[in-house]
Amino acid sequence: MHIILETERLALRRFTEDDVDNLFELNSDPEVMLYINGGKPTPREEILDEIIPFHLAFYDQFDGFGTWAAESSTSGQFLGWFHFRPGPGKDIKNIDLGYRLRRDSWNKGYATEGSRALISTGFSGLGVERIFAHTMTVNTASRRVMEKCGLAFVRTFPYEGPDLIEGSEHGEVEYALTRVRWKDIHD
Repeated sequence: MHIILETERLALRRFTEDDVDNLFELNSDPEVMLYINGGKPTPREEILDEIIPFHLAFYDQFDGFGTWAAESSTSGQFLGWFHFRPGPGKDIKNIDLGYRLRRDSWNKGYATEGSRALISTGFSGLGVERIFAHTMTVNTASRRVMEKCGLAFVRTFPYEGPDLIEGSEHGEVEYALTRVRWKDIHD
């Protein structure tokens, strides 16, 4: 197992081909998928043939960046994932932060803990200059995580996804944090 980062309660590691069942279970929960695609499950074949290969190929392209499986550091239970990927134009200075956790892992601080660890690693060890995240405007829980991690509201923009999602008429929001601001907070 290739662990890339550990926190007090989380171990973040590379995905493997053995994670199909983990992702299938995660992406089959309608509440987990609510603000992604309106609650529809992801077919197992799509996870096997598209999603897992995408994650694995990413590791070879970008050292230190990708989507990381999150496990409990004590039990080894799969909790979900975090992504920390180059932004538009494959910009490794402007990083997209995201997370998706199993419902039984919600409201326990895991999203904040994992995100903060990735933010710290990005700014202190990977040369990142800006980290951004986005979610549906109505996804108040995810917005709260972004704020707890120090990201500040940047803008609201129209939802342009292919799926009809309740609340999409309110658009999406972007939050961001720069290295300069992060250093000010942590000095």
